[in-house]
Amino acid sequence: MDSEKLDALRQRFAGDNERTIYDAGFAAIAAKLFDPRGTRVAPYAGLPTLLDIPHRTVNWSAPDLAGLDVALIGMPMDLGVTNRNGSRFGPRAIRAMERVGPYNHVLKTMPAADLLVADIGDVPFRSRFDLATSHEDIERTIAAIVSAGVIPLSVGGDHSITLPILRAIGRDRPVGMIHIDAHCDTSGPFDGCKFHHGGPFRQAVLDGVLDPQRCIQIGIRGSSEYLWEFSFEAGMTVIHAEEIPAMGIDAVIAKARAVAGDGPVYVSFDIDSLDPAFAPGTGTPEIGGLTTREAQAILRGLAGINMVGGDLVEVAPQYDATTNTAHAGAQMLFELLSLVPFTPGRR
Repeated sequence: MDSEKLDALRQRFAGDNERTIYDAGFAAIAAKLFDPRGTRVAPYAGLPTLLDIPHRTVNWSAPDLAGLDVALIGMPMDLGVTNRNGSRFGPRAIRAMERVGPYNHVLKTMPAADLLVADIGDVPFRSRFDLATSHEDIERTIAAIVSAGVIPLSVGGDHSITLPILRAIGRDRPVGMIHIDAHCDTSGPFDGCKFHHGGPFRQAVLDGVLDPQRCIQIGIRGSSEYLWEFSFEAGMTVIHAEEIPAMGIDAVIAKARAVAGDGPVYVSFDIDSLDPAFAPGTGTPEIGGLTTREAQAILRGLAGINMVGGDLVEVAPQYDATTNTAHAGAQMLFELLSLVPFTPGRR
């Protein structure tokens, strides 16, 4: 190494300058994280919360969400599962994940600093046994959040939670949706029940809260295509996982943005959209899925959409001893949160 170059590096980065960060953007991030001694809270210390966001206790008999831009909320409910249950443990597993965020180096945002965000705990369910009652509780809770002008980011739980969420968010006008999943989730009743996790978006369209013309489903695959004719009949755009390599991620993003348009749009991310190599801990794994890098790229490419809410669902941690599935889920939740600062009217 050139001795003059080495001397210059020593003068700039050693001695009294060891803690100096010269890049203005990086220095601003560090200033929010480190105290004057150069210390920050250890990632394994303190009480676990979603994305290490501060917890805010809410009295649901008289909820006060004043001042919040975003509410992170858990929905530990998996009564709508058709295969392997256990996603009721998803919110707790994701809360236990450390070192996710706080800085998004691609979007160049630190959402917890750019926004007022809180982990407001879990939906106050009245019963752990009744699916219909649980959906009512979710709808009522999300309606309170939306009425306060706060964007809800929900952590499931199984994918049936998205139906009551959409009923609350789309009650005044139907919303569009960017849906990343292995399954279309537009099937009919199973065993006499139409509110399971395989059909929330069929019901949301029929309820008038989801606009199928502004709905795109990305990563679809598996052996259940025969159940999803509703997606095509209703006018949803479906991108199968097998189509993505030929299209390219940029084309997928462009299509998603075009379908969603400028109107209000909900983003729903099912962890089984990822290949089981990356996320085996889920109820209905399907091989041939997205990589974590592809999923991150798609979500980051949505910056600037008019996002009115989002969810991360179907993490069933007991099927993954490595905790990789929960880690991937936490990262995708962080990507969703990182979109909010770019939502029109938020900056």
